[in-house]
Amino acid sequence: MSDGPVSARLLDLTRLFSRIGRVLTGVDRVEMAYLKALVDRKRPAFGLVRTPLGYLLLDENGMRGLADRIEGRVAWGPATRLSRAFRKLSPMQQRGLSDLRKLAIARTHRAGLTRLLAKHMPPQCAYLNVGHSNLTGRVIHAVKHGAKGRVAVMVHDTIPLDFPLLQTVPSVERFRLMLQLVRQHADLVIYNSRATKADAERHMGEWGSVPHGIVANLGVEPALPAPEDLPKGLPPEGTYFVTVGTIEPRKNHALLLEIWERLVKQTPPQQMPHLVICGSRGWLNEEVFFRMDRSALMGAHLHEAADLSDGAIAALLSGAAGALYPSVAEGYGLPVVEAAALGVPLICAELPVYREVLKDLPVYASVKDSYLWQRRITSLASSRQNTANKAATRDGSRFKVPTWTAHFNRVLKVT
Repeated sequence: MSDGPVSARLLDLTRLFSRIGRVLTGVDRVEMAYLKALVDRKRPAFGLVRTPLGYLLLDENGMRGLADRIEGRVAWGPATRLSRAFRKLSPMQQRGLSDLRKLAIARTHRAGLTRLLAKHMPPQCAYLNVGHSNLTGRVIHAVKHGAKGRVAVMVHDTIPLDFPLLQTVPSVERFRLMLQLVRQHADLVIYNSRATKADAERHMGEWGSVPHGIVANLGVEPALPAPEDLPKGLPPEGTYFVTVGTIEPRKNHALLLEIWERLVKQTPPQQMPHLVICGSRGWLNEEVFFRMDRSALMGAHLHEAADLSDGAIAALLSGAAGALYPSVAEGYGLPVVEAAALGVPLICAELPVYREVLKDLPVYASVKDSYLWQRRITSLASSRQNTANKAATRDGSRFKVPTWTAHFNRVLKVT
């Protein structure tokens, strides 16, 4: 960031608005962590939300009101007639729009954003965008010319550019344009890992000069196990493994399906482990969905569970023989770090970010060697079965859990 103290912070909350009524994913939770951190600081904090009607500006009370509703401490109100007119919004988003308009201290149509920020934001503020939503030329112009502010952006990964065949064509182009905006206009780039920083700066360097960047690992707050949140049939009886993440190509569920299809042919029924796949179905993965939907193992030794609460996932992990993460690529991998914090045995792909954050804690295996993965899984299953009559030991002390306190001590010193 440029020299001089920051007068206030303006956090973009557009992504959280778009997720109202849905289970928060990794990037959503980062934005929520920033919301809660900023309203607890002495420096003034504001929130910016893009809606179908334009923009809303929240003060700290409005930001707390949004957090209270997302986390269930306050119920969402009814949708107004105006909000219901936007039929592309889900019913919950319509209710959210109605509440946010009431919580806002100011609102404007699209073309009025520069004037709104000039009126309400003190000069030398810092605009933070950690969710990639609403990062546009219009917003950057309004921050720099209306609020006389500085721009800080978090880059979570460069997967769309590194693995374009695993993404939709529009999403690749959107990401390219976003990263080009970051290169041209960001005063500071926040990276979740050294691996992400290296990847992003490699791409931006091909287009020109690279903005200043810092690395701040994301914090982890392990949820308390909540077995009461689990649906009927979970956890499965016997030895089981868990994998957590959206069912999309880069998460590589195909490898696990291949292994389980082999295991059932080679393993006595009483020793056959279960696999619980926690995550919603994503994109470009029709072949995997086809295999899952038609597999005789589904419901027997394969279990699919979407939209589980953090407490339900923690409950599953607490009783699992291990957690499996054969991703082709990750920027950080919050589910893996959260499992490590709970002391769950891990089998992971050989990715630079896992080595950086988790060191030698997991068992690593190449995703090109499914038989090695199978041997690792069988070994963990046997170990679990040999201690079936004993209480499972979960020791997370080997892993120094990254904290949000450390993250914000790093980031907020310079924004």
